[in-house]
Amino acid sequence: MTKVVIVEDEELVRRGIMLAVDWASVDCVVVGDAANGEEGLEVIRRYQPDLVVTDIKMPRMDGIEMVRRLRAEGSGVRVIILTAYSDFAYAQSALKLGAVDYLLKPFHDGELEEAVRRLQSPQSSRTPSGLDLPDGKGKSKYVTQAMRYIAEHYNAPDICVGSVARFLGVSEGHLSHVFKKETSYTVSSYITSYRIHMAMELLQDCRSRVCEVAEQVGYRDITYFSSTFKKQTGLSPSEYQKRCQS
Repeated sequence: MTKVVIVEDEELVRRGIMLAVDWASVDCVVVGDAANGEEGLEVIRRYQPDLVVTDIKMPRMDGIEMVRRLRAEGSGVRVIILTAYSDFAYAQSALKLGAVDYLLKPFHDGELEEAVRRLQSPQSSRTPSGLDLPDGKGKSKYVTQAMRYIAEHYNAPDICVGSVARFLGVSEGHLSHVFKKETSYTVSSYITSYRIHMAMELLQDCRSRVCEVAEQVGYRDITYFSSTFKKQTGLSPSEYQKRCQS
């Protein structure tokens, strides 16, 4: 049974998440709730949940600072961020701190349960934060299969749009067109985002060396890996690792 803590400043919204979401269907139980980040830290420390569902903008302490402090304390709790579209930049900050998913408010019936199922799936540890995969909802067969192939082969140094297209038996042009249309990512940028997310997860372990992480996510050139990582996150791999451990 997955233990869940809800952190949300709007009481009606918080109660709705606690009572209206079908937690039992995803083998979860809500063990605590809080109205802001400060209270959230106390509740999380007390109950040691497996999952935290938190709003971003809250009084006294926002969700970003709460997650930052949890990571500084060494907590690896999984975090789902709730955010309004206008606050998406904040959500991106949370993703850089290791949040595993986000939902745009107001979310619809079943969306939170689906987000939890993604975390519980066998590939959950390989699912990039904020990337819409690999549930295939609203996606064509080729895009769904491409996402799955990337999830399974992202660490292959030679993976590219050509290798994905060959596996699917379609032309590069056709795959590039439908993938961009349905996901807003090019295949190459999706592969890069997937790899960097996986690197972020690996770097949270202070025992992991940057050169080893680079190789594990498919980069032979550590300089290129470091440059790509910084473009994606705003930090070098070593800076990110130090921030996670500080």
